[in-house]
Amino acid sequence: MRRLIINADDFGLTAGVNRAIAEAHGGGIVTSSTLMANSSAFEGAVASAKTSPKLGIGCHVMLVDGAPILTPETVTTLLARASSPRFVTALSEFALRTLRGKLRPDEVFAEALAQMRKIQAAGIRLTHFDSHKHTHVFPQVLRPLLRAAQEAGVPAVRNPFVPLRAVVSAHLLRRPRLWGRTSQVYALQAFAARFREEVAAAGLRTTDGTFGVLVTGSLDEGLFDAVIGSIPDGTWEFVCHPGYNDADLSAVGTRLRASRESELRILTSSASRARLQQLGIELINFADV
Repeated sequence: MRRLIINADDFGLTAGVNRAIAEAHGGGIVTSSTLMANSSAFEGAVASAKTSPKLGIGCHVMLVDGAPILTPETVTTLLARASSPRFVTALSEFALRTLRGKLRPDEVFAEALAQMRKIQAAGIRLTHFDSHKHTHVFPQVLRPLLRAAQEAGVPAVRNPFVPLRAVVSAHLLRRPRLWGRTSQVYALQAFAARFREEVAAAGLRTTDGTFGVLVTGSLDEGLFDAVIGSIPDGTWEFVCHPGYNDADLSAVGTRLRASRESELRILTSSASRARLQQLGIELINFADV
């Protein structure tokens, strides 16, 4: 049996992203989305979610990019500089701080819990959480995030690790622009076993792994067909980023711009739905895990 969650990240980023996620769910194959509590279009995302009861909603925990929910002086190790009101931007700098033990776990816990609580206070039941740029791959970050989820009653978490044997097919290997990202993902696989142990110990649920990470920003019909066709038995997640490349998005610090509209076309395509049905893949959300 193959079960698949198709999760749209960045809910709340802009009004155009909100609209695209609603369309990809209502008229497409998206079954789940993760909401950014500290985003400019948060209220619009909440309103949209409340009109889509079958759309699972998670918390997209932000520890890089953007600004914290808590006052800056309470999360100083997460900030770009001591005097800055904003998070570190580069994932590489965040990773270096993490691996050197420079991040305070109590600050990670408090900020994540504040983000989860804000979404819940808006009347949204959280089915799971994940993290922006997959910062929870690092055990030093995962542990306080799991504690926050326990405190908030959030039952599941994204397994951010990619099943490389299934994904790195000849089709993908013919795409040189994906090779660098593949090597980065491969390097992070060292944390995969620890992830499963930590999640099990915390009593949360998760999937067998995540597809779509390697092709973020490059997804086209051919890659979608190749990735979907490589999914083995089990319960999996496919990460996507639909949106509209409008004026609001141009003001946001993101590398994903035109690709969001390309993904929206794929996610609302009748051919995509037919392909999933042909392969016998059941669409679910995290409430079904």
